[in-house]
Amino acid sequence: MRIALDGLPLSRELTGIGHYTLELARHLAKTNSADQVSVASPRGLVPTVTSGSSPSNLRLRRATLNPVIRYWWKFGLTNFLKKEKVEVFHGTNFQLPPQPRCATVLTIHDLSTLLYPETHEGKNVQHAWRWLPSTAQTATMIICPTEAVRQEVHDHLSIPLDKIVAVHEAARSCFGPASDREIARVKQRFNPGEEFLLYVGTIEPRKNLLSLVLAFEQLASTHPKMRLVIAGRKGWMVEELFAYVKRSPVNNRIIFTGYVSDVELRALYSSCTVFVYPSIYEGFGLPPLEAMSCGAPVVASSIPSIGEVLGEAARLVKPNDFAALKSSLEELLDEPCLRERLSLAGRERAAEFSWDETARRVRNVYERALDIHIHDRKIRR
Repeated sequence: MRIALDGLPLSRELTGIGHYTLELARHLAKTNSADQVSVASPRGLVPTVTSGSSPSNLRLRRATLNPVIRYWWKFGLTNFLKKEKVEVFHGTNFQLPPQPRCATVLTIHDLSTLLYPETHEGKNVQHAWRWLPSTAQTATMIICPTEAVRQEVHDHLSIPLDKIVAVHEAARSCFGPASDREIARVKQRFNPGEEFLLYVGTIEPRKNLLSLVLAFEQLASTHPKMRLVIAGRKGWMVEELFAYVKRSPVNNRIIFTGYVSDVELRALYSSCTVFVYPSIYEGFGLPPLEAMSCGAPVVASSIPSIGEVLGEAARLVKPNDFAALKSSLEELLDEPCLRERLSLAGRERAAEFSWDETARRVRNVYERALDIHIHDRKIRR
């Protein structure tokens, strides 16, 4: 099968969708050696993508056709798909070309812009309402990361359930217990102390970090050595959070690291006292699973997608109840045996997910999409 994936998420510093695209492309090629897998972008791909080893049947392509982004989707990508005789195109970042002339698969990671518009900038909400419903309708098949999102896409975009498949993702193989040397280096750089709570992800309203800061303030007096580390790049609509932290009486114990490398992230996960993820909405929630892979005990939101992924291996609390969050954190901080049990349960849970299995299930979706496309083309003739 000749497969192409949207490479634009790999043309900038990798975050969730970028990692999803790269891991999927590599594992599709690795587990299906007879397939030709291309990742196409009008922009150059970042060095972390091009410098890594890849299977021989995976091509990371910078397409030269119509490199201006606004023409890429309408003309450049369509020409690329025709020239390369692509049979299935996978839009991994909510977008598809308008006239692809091949089977299309669309990943809808979440519906946060539609369901929680107050947590996004207005222009992005308008763009989502303008394009996502019609793009979902025209896709041959749709992939969602959880059954929770699959049901949301059905309910809110009126897509038949038999057109939507839930395919779980996984923590990347680089995540596991860090070495003592890696931990020493990350502690020297960020100075988180011996005890710290950790959050990882983009800093944005949906992540509910103000509740985490409020809970930390309540814990600070009874745990004077505890610090809060917030690791991730600054996103949008963050002014309220930073203004509050600046005024906080414990602001000298709150550390913003900015974007960190995978090695640093592994060390932070491995050495934190508790990993905390209080998000009000997620499509899947990779950071808690990554933390579990590294042995961190996890406290996360009791929202459908997170519950589906983490199961009983994490302590789950209502996202906007900072008193409950504080209580759960306090219990874990005061009970090392409970932390150890959650750490073990988390590693076992994370091991149930793998990118090989994700690629296998996605490849099955491609086969269904191609069969549908061929059938529909015969009917049109």
